[in-house]
Amino acid sequence: MSKAAELAALIGSQSALSNRNLVINGAAEVYQRGASATAHNSYSVDRWQLKNTSGATCTHEQSTDAPAPFKNSIKYTAGGTSCTATQVAGIAQRMEGTKITSIGLGTSAAKPVTLSFYVKSSVTGTYAVSIRNNDTDLSFVNTYTISSANTWEFKTVTFDARTSGTWLTTTGIGVRLWFDLGSGDNFNGTAGQWTASANHLTVSNQADVVGTSSATWFVTGVQLEIGEQATPFEHRSFGDELAACQRYYQKTFAYATVPAQNLDTYSGSIMGVARSVTSTSAWEPCGTWDLAVSMRATPSIVSFNPYVANAEWGNSSAVSSSNFRVLASTADRISCDNTGNTVNFGSNNPAIQLTAEAEL
Repeated sequence: MSKAAELAALIGSQSALSNRNLVINGAAEVYQRGASATAHNSYSVDRWQLKNTSGATCTHEQSTDAPAPFKNSIKYTAGGTSCTATQVAGIAQRMEGTKITSIGLGTSAAKPVTLSFYVKSSVTGTYAVSIRNNDTDLSFVNTYTISSANTWEFKTVTFDARTSGTWLTTTGIGVRLWFDLGSGDNFNGTAGQWTASANHLTVSNQADVVGTSSATWFVTGVQLEIGEQATPFEHRSFGDELAACQRYYQKTFAYATVPAQNLDTYSGSIMGVARSVTSTSAWEPCGTWDLAVSMRATPSIVSFNPYVANAEWGNSSAVSSSNFRVLASTADRISCDNTGNTVNFGSNNPAIQLTAEAEL
């Protein structure tokens, strides 16, 4: 085989050399929230969402257990209660429509895509992975097999081109990528084909990870790319991956700090300046946060007081008892004040910490 033919085989006939991975944070390196999570629809590792409506408490978090050359993975720990027919269990990434336009879904120019990843689980058997549209009325389920317990294995699956149906190319959900971990029978589909008017996530012989107490499942090196052949994982710089994640979630806290109330630190906080003054020591604070990157949409904001657990402005000597307000917000800037109320902050500037979320 010529060198040119080898290169074509490596990258696939329809793939670009760079920017070919449509998944964000596929190597699980970005971990802005910095903590495990257990709630249905919660985020821990950036861009990856826990799906769990079973009766058990399941956990997802960042792990340093990963195959070389990767440093991190997503770790899922099962709660030990199997799903009923209507319940779901999995790890998912909702992919923005603007990110997946090159696939051409729903058009005559639609292309097949290939998903590749490294996976490890304490439970062997058949596993399902699927892609669906925003309306969840078009789905393609595929399967892979974990042959050896607690051993990293490399897997690839291909999803056929889809030339019909409604697929968003806006800032809404373009593709729903789902790794199933034991969803109920109502979500069973047939592997290897598109199904219309059905919300299929899994197959009837899916390994029941969620129903196995303390079972673990890890994934990393997740890549979704155009074409029918997997190429080597596209390692992006940490800065580039962080910026991609910040389109959906940002925080004023230092990167390594888990957002929380009463951390007794000004690091990264918004420092209040006087908006109105009633005396030499009583004044209303206001501040502005210029976001690191433009977010997908105007974000929802959560506030944190550095000195007490009341989510209000505060400094080392005084806190506001209420009235923090987002005065104005866009996808690029957040302005906040104290709803016209002054507080006796003295000569020390008060501070506030914020998180901004525009997840899909």
